[in-house]
Amino acid sequence: MSEHTITVAGVAVDTRHWIGGERVASTQTFPDVSPIDGSTIGEISRGTAMEAAAAVAAAKAAFPAWAATSRAQRARILHAIADGVEKRIEELAIVETTDNGALLRSHRRGVMPRVAHNFRFFADWLLQLDHEDFDTRGHTNHVSWDPAGPCVLITPWNAPLMLATWKVAPALAAGNTVVLKPAEWSPLTASLLADIAAEAGLPAGVLNLVQGYGSEIGDALTSHPDVRRISFTGSVPTAKRIAASAAAHLTPLSLELGGKSPLLVFADADLDLAVDLAVEQYDNAGQVCLAGTRLLVEESVAEEFTRRFVEKASGLKQGDPRDEATDIGPNIHPRQLEKIDGFVRRALAAGARAVIGGHRGDGQYYAPTLLTDVAQDSEIVQEEVFGPVLTLQTFTDEETAVRLANGTRFGLAATVFTGDPERAERVTARLVAGTVWVNCFFVRDLQAPFGGSRLSGVGREGGTWSFDFYCDVKNTVTAPKGWKDHG
Repeated sequence: MSEHTITVAGVAVDTRHWIGGERVASTQTFPDVSPIDGSTIGEISRGTAMEAAAAVAAAKAAFPAWAATSRAQRARILHAIADGVEKRIEELAIVETTDNGALLRSHRRGVMPRVAHNFRFFADWLLQLDHEDFDTRGHTNHVSWDPAGPCVLITPWNAPLMLATWKVAPALAAGNTVVLKPAEWSPLTASLLADIAAEAGLPAGVLNLVQGYGSEIGDALTSHPDVRRISFTGSVPTAKRIAASAAAHLTPLSLELGGKSPLLVFADADLDLAVDLAVEQYDNAGQVCLAGTRLLVEESVAEEFTRRFVEKASGLKQGDPRDEATDIGPNIHPRQLEKIDGFVRRALAAGARAVIGGHRGDGQYYAPTLLTDVAQDSEIVQEEVFGPVLTLQTFTDEETAVRLANGTRFGLAATVFTGDPERAERVTARLVAGTVWVNCFFVRDLQAPFGGSRLSGVGREGGTWSFDFYCDVKNTVTAPKGWKDHG
C-alpha cells in the first residue's frame, strides 16, 4: 500500500490530489479528523496555488477533446460512473460517515444512491436536451448548448459527495472539464470519486481534484483566466470573496448559500404531519441548508404543537452515526460546535427560553434545541446557525405569518402546512424562496430549478437550468435563401 493511502473502516483512500489523470502529492498535508470521536483519520495533501494552476491547466488541455465527444459517448461514461458508485455504495457510505459524521443508514439508503442518480439523470437529460426550432419572418432559429470550458466546483462538508456530484455530473454532461475542490473537513469521498471516474473511462484531465484550504488555493482557482464557470455551495462571506475574485474575468457564477428558512403551521393544518416534519429539521445534526429552522405557528394551536413537538423530539436518539438506531450524529468540527453553542448562549442571555436542549453533549454533539421567546430582529432568528437549533414564533393571521417568514436576508426555502388549498396558494405566492414545500418537506426532483433568493444565492441549477449555466447557449438564425446549388 502506498504511503499516501489511508484505510478508513477497511476502505483504501488515496490522500493525494488527482490532476491530469495522475495522483499528485503536496509537500505539506492537513489533518482530516473524524467528528465521531475526534480521531485523526489521516493526513491529506494540502494544495497550493501551484497545484491549483496545474489542475486548471490539465482541465484546459483536456477540454477540446471532451467537448468534441458525442453526447451519446459522454452519457455512456456518466452511466459507467454511476455503475461504479453503485458497486461501492457500502464503501462510500462508511467512509463519508467516518469523515463527516452523518448517519450511516442515510448514506446507505438515500445519499449514495442519489449520487449515482445524479450521474444517470444528467446523462439522460443530455440526450433529450433540445429546443424546438422557431421561425422569425421565414428565418429559422436553432438553439444549441455549447460547452463553456473548464469549471471550478467548490463543495461543502455537510453532504460532500452528493453535493459534489450535483455539480460534477451536469458540468461533465455539458462537455466541460472540471476542477473539484472539496471541503477540507470532509475530503475523502471526492478522492474515491476520482478513482471511480477513471475506472469508468473518463479521460485524463476531464475531472481533477485539488484538496486543501480555501484560503490558500481558492483565489488561484476562482481568479484563473482559463476558468469559464464557478459553482459554489457554502457561506455568504466566502461567496462574496469568490465573486470578487471571479469579477476580474467576468467568470459566471452559480452560488447556493445560506438559509434561514421558515416552516409555517396554520391552525387548519394536519398537526401530526407538521410536527413529524418539523422534528425532521434536526436531520444531519441540523447541518442542512434547506432546513426550516424558524417554526412559525398560528397562536391558537401553538401550545398543542409545542407539546407534540417536545414529545416527538425527546424520543430522538443522539449518538454514534454508525449505529442503525441513531437519529442524530455529531456536528462536523469543534469550530462549528463552538459556533452553534455561541448562538444559543447569546440567545438565552437575551431572554430566549430553551424548551428542549440548549446545551452541548459529550464530544462534538449538541443537544437538539428549541428556543421560544425570541424577537424577530434577534440574532438567533436572523442568522444561520447550521446546527440542531430551531426557534418558534407565533402569528395570528396570514399577513403576520408572511411578514415573519420573509423577515430575514435569506430566501432559500420555505415550508407551509395548511388544510386550505386557497390559503396555500395565497401564501406561497408571497413567500420569498427558491423552493416552497406545501404539506411536505425535502421532496427534490433533479429536473426542478434549485437555488436561492436574496443572500441565499445566485442562479438556478437542475434539469435544463444546469445546462443553461454550464454551457454557452447559442441561437443560430438561418435565412431561407442564399444557398448555392451543390448538386
